[in-house]
Amino acid sequence: MDRMHKVYAYITDGNHLLVFDHLHFPEAGTQVPGGTLEPGEDPDAGVMREAREETGLDGLRMCARLGEVDRVFPELGQVHHRHYYHLICDSVPPERWCHDEMNPSDGSLAPITFVLYWVLLPDGVPELIAGMGEMLPSLCAELGL
Repeated sequence: MDRMHKVYAYITDGNHLLVFDHLHFPEAGTQVPGGTLEPGEDPDAGVMREAREETGLDGLRMCARLGEVDRVFPELGQVHHRHYYHLICDSVPPERWCHDEMNPSDGSLAPITFVLYWVLLPDGVPELIAGMGEMLPSLCAELGL
C-alpha cells in the first residue's frame, strides 16, 4: 500500500470550529482544512500552508500538535499518516464565506470553491467525512470543553 502523509487543521475561534463543504460537490462531505504534504515538507509548515490555501484566512497561529494517526483506505490502496493540529484564528473572521482553492493537493482541477463556516464545539460539529473528527476529543480536552 502507498503511504501518504497528510495534515489536518482544527481551526478555532473561541469555542467554534471551522469546517467547510464543497460548493459544487456536496457529496465530498463536511471537512476541516488539510491535505497532502509536499515531498520533504515539514508537517508544521504543511498544515499552515494547507490552512491558508483552503481558507484564505490570515492571522492563523499554531497552538498545538494534537497527535498522529494512521488510517487505512484499502479501496484506494493507501495508508494515510495523519498529523492533526490546533490552530487559532487571531483575526476577526466572517461567520460564513466562500474561498477558491487554487492549488488542490488531491490532483483536482483548480479552482475548487469551498463554503466555510463555524460550528459550536463540541455538540454542534456535524459528522466529518473520512474520519476527520477522530482527534476532536483531544481538541475539546485542550479547550476545556
